Amino acid sequence: MSRIGKKPIAVPAGVEVKIDGHTVTVKGPKGTLSRKLNPAIDVKVEDGQVNVIRPNDEKESRSLHGLCRTLVNNMVVGVTQGFEKKLEIQGVGYNAQMQGRNLKLALGFSHPVIITPPEGITLSTPSSVIIVVSGADKEMVGQVASEIRNWRRPEPYKGKGIRYSGEHVRRKAGKTGATK
Repeated sequence: MSRIGKKPIAVPAGVEVKIDGHTVTVKGPKGTLSRKLNPAIDVKVEDGQVNVIRPNDEKESRSLHGLCRTLVNNMVVGVTQGFEKKLEIQGVGYNAQMQGRNLKLALGFSHPVIITPPEGITLSTPSSVIIVVSGADKEMVGQVASEIRNWRRPEPYKGKGIRYSGEHVRRKAGKTGATK
């Protein structure tokens, strides 16, 4: 039995969960999220809790059980608290600034990089070297943060680039020079 899958999901006050066939819609103070789940898994709302039920003990059902429960839980957490990822910029001359809703990055290219966030995602820059990506959809927050990081990944020699907050970059020794 999946230990994660059998845990009920508590629905906080102010959050509404609707199930239409295999589509779960969660509405809360931070927005509305909807997701179509696998037809093999049943989702039921009763007594202020969401229960995810698998029909049998086949391998596919067992693997989908915990996944579907986690997806629904992330939707409930997203519409109540939201998710955020912090990115740090390291390198001389590298910085970020907001231009209205868009993010403008100076990353050593001959041109600035302009990033327009998708609907439901908010970008902010508390300082010129920190970028905060926030939103209700955990998957979308991670995707946007990954796309920003891919513009200039941290390189192993000097550590310059965009990294996740708390990410450790393994450093390599440079050339030692010729010995005679």
